[in-house]
Amino acid sequence: MIDKRIIPLAIGGLGIGTTEFTVMGLLPDIAKSLQISIPEAGHLISAYALGVVIGAPILIGYSVKFPPKKVLITLMLLFTLFNGLSAIAPDYGTMLIIRFMSGLPHGAFFGVGTVVAARMAGRGKEAFYISLMFTGLTIANLAMVPLVTYIGHIYHWRWYFAIVAIIGLFALLFLKLWLPVIESNQDTHFLEELKFLKNKQSWFVLMITAIGFGGLFTWFSYITPLMTIISGIKESQMAYVMMLAGGGMVVGNLVGGILSDRLSPEKTCALLLFLMMISLLGVFFLSEYRNISLVLTFLCGALSMSVAAPINIMMMKAAPKSEMMAAAFMQAGFNIANAMGAFFGGIPLEYGYAFNYPSLIGVGMTCIGLIISLRYKYLYGKESVEEEMETECISCDK
Repeated sequence: MIDKRIIPLAIGGLGIGTTEFTVMGLLPDIAKSLQISIPEAGHLISAYALGVVIGAPILIGYSVKFPPKKVLITLMLLFTLFNGLSAIAPDYGTMLIIRFMSGLPHGAFFGVGTVVAARMAGRGKEAFYISLMFTGLTIANLAMVPLVTYIGHIYHWRWYFAIVAIIGLFALLFLKLWLPVIESNQDTHFLEELKFLKNKQSWFVLMITAIGFGGLFTWFSYITPLMTIISGIKESQMAYVMMLAGGGMVVGNLVGGILSDRLSPEKTCALLLFLMMISLLGVFFLSEYRNISLVLTFLCGALSMSVAAPINIMMMKAAPKSEMMAAAFMQAGFNIANAMGAFFGGIPLEYGYAFNYPSLIGVGMTCIGLIISLRYKYLYGKESVEEEMETECISCDK
C-alpha cells in the first residue's frame, strides 16, 4: 500500500509536469491568440526553464532554515498563483514575465521534496520513495498533457493554466493535511549550502545528468517529425504515441527506484545509461519500421525517467550537508540536459540529415555520460558497498 504521506509531493509533481510539457503542444494556439509568431511563443518555454535554473538555488538558499513542510507549501502557493495569473495574462510581454515567475518554484519544490521523500522512507527504500514522488511527473506525461492539450485546442489555451492552478490547489490541501512536520537544519546558511560545489563528486553527478541524460532529449525533442516522417505515423495519432512514451516513463520511474535500492545507485545509473545508448542506436537504425519504432518509443520513455531516482540519491550522497541545495541543482542539471539535447540534436538537421540522426548524437552524449558514470563508480562506489554491508549487519543483529 502506498504511503499517503508521499501523495502530496506526487500531486505537486503532477502539476509541475503538466505546466512544463503541455505548452509545447499549444504553442500555435497561444501564438495566434496573442498575435505573435510560433518562435516567439517558444520563448515562453525558455522563460520557464530559465526560471527553474535561477529559482532553484536562490529559493533553496533562503529557505533552508525553515521547516520543509512550510517551504513546500509556500513554493506550491507561488506555483499555483503564477499559473493562475498565466490564465488571465493580457499580452505576450506579461505572459513572458509570468512564465519566468512560474518556473522559479519548480526546481526548489523538487529539491526539497526529494530530501523529504528520502527522510520519510525507511532505510534502503529512499530511491523508491523518490521515484514515487516523480510518479506525478510521469503521470502528467501519460495522461494530463494529452488531456489538457486537447482541452486547450477545443476550448481555449487559457484553460490549460487554469487546470494547472486547480491541481496546485489540491497539492496545497494535501501538503497541509498529509505531509509530516520535519525539522529544519538551523546550523546552515546560503553560502554553507553552496560548499558542495567544491566537491568533485558533486560535479561528476551534475555532468552525468547534463550530458548523459541530455542524450535522450536529442530523441524526445524531435519525436514528432521522427515518428511522422521516418516511422510513417499519422499526425492525428501522435497523441497516442506521446501517451505510449508517457506510459514508459511511469514504468521506468518505478523500476529505476526499485533497482537502485536493490543494487546500488551507482550500478543502476551505469546500467541505465548503457541501455539508453543501445535504445538510441535502435532508434537510429530501426525507426523506419513502424512497430519496432513504437516499442523503442516505450523503451526510451521508460529509460528517460528510470535514472531520476538513482542519480538523485548519488547527488544526496555527494552533498550530505547540502542535500536540498544539491537536489535543486539537479533540477537545473535536467533542464540543461533538455537544452543541450535539443541544441546538439538539431545540428545534423541543419545540415539536411534525416530526423533519425539526432538520436545518433544522443548515442555519443549518452556514451560520454556512461564513461563519467563508470569513473564515478570506480572512485566513489566503494562507499555504497560499505553502506550495504552495514545494513546487512544491522539486519543480522535484529
